[in-house]
Amino acid sequence: MHSFQELIAKFVKQFDEQQFPQQPATLYNAASHILKIGGKRIRPVLALMGNELFDEIHADAWHAGNAVELFHNFTLIHDDIMDRAPLRRNNPTVHTIYGDPAAILAGDVMLVYVYEHLNKVQARYKHKLLSVFNRAAIQVCEGQQLDMDLEGMEPGQVNYDDYVNMIALKTSVLLAASLQMGAIIGGGSEGNQSHLYNFGRNIGIAFQIQDDYLDAFGDPEKFGKKQGGDILANKKTFLLLKALELCNPAQLTRLKELLGSSPDDKVDQVLQLFHDCKVDAWAEKEKERFQQQAFNNLEDIAVISSRKKPLKELADFLLSRQQ
Repeated sequence: MHSFQELIAKFVKQFDEQQFPQQPATLYNAASHILKIGGKRIRPVLALMGNELFDEIHADAWHAGNAVELFHNFTLIHDDIMDRAPLRRNNPTVHTIYGDPAAILAGDVMLVYVYEHLNKVQARYKHKLLSVFNRAAIQVCEGQQLDMDLEGMEPGQVNYDDYVNMIALKTSVLLAASLQMGAIIGGGSEGNQSHLYNFGRNIGIAFQIQDDYLDAFGDPEKFGKKQGGDILANKKTFLLLKALELCNPAQLTRLKELLGSSPDDKVDQVLQLFHDCKVDAWAEKEKERFQQQAFNNLEDIAVISSRKKPLKELADFLLSRQQ
């Protein structure tokens, strides 16, 4: 068994090789740009770990890992265009450097390369693998559209459960599908695949709660972002939506006033309201609730406990991070 740190190092070593041809340069330089600025590479490592949970890592797991990482970066290119985002991982976004047309085409060609990798896996489980991946890819697109739909709504109009569903589609399902794809390659049963998928889905939701919490309450030096960026942007987060539920009438009135204005101390005032409403404590408990659901899913998988240890360690690492 490998630790997730070992698998990340192994994956990065093979993935950082040239993924694309050199010509036409504008197209493939644009596609390569987002890969070169790095990332956590969590999704492909989950595919490897899903495989190793049941058997030794097969070559096909690397193809699956390459596919999900390319797909993830394809979505980031297009998301950045839709959001008009100037930066990604503290680097200029693809469309900022190469323009929208080249960025769109770069994302498109990356998606084709996703299927080039998936087409290399063994025929005996290729259909199942493609089915799981395609379902996740559709759901990621649905999640992105739901996110855009929610942006046009007032925070008070957004139902908490609808927000959780959007996060699950946009963020969690690809984590879950990566694990399930690995399990398919490793020979895991349908029941074990389902438990592993639910593990990944619940970890993904807990991860987003942690991300929202860190944006508000994290140490900027460790988190790598200015504190309260989501607050300044009036972004709908777990914290804001729950605050709208938990605030008393006076607090709710003040919170809505702050959402409609931008005083110099807006972040401090909103954070104080979050604290007064005990949203910070709620977020910790909500994260722990999804984390425990994930660990229950992991416990239900019918393999010896020692084989589950790397996945539990990865979950603990992701959900205790400060950056």
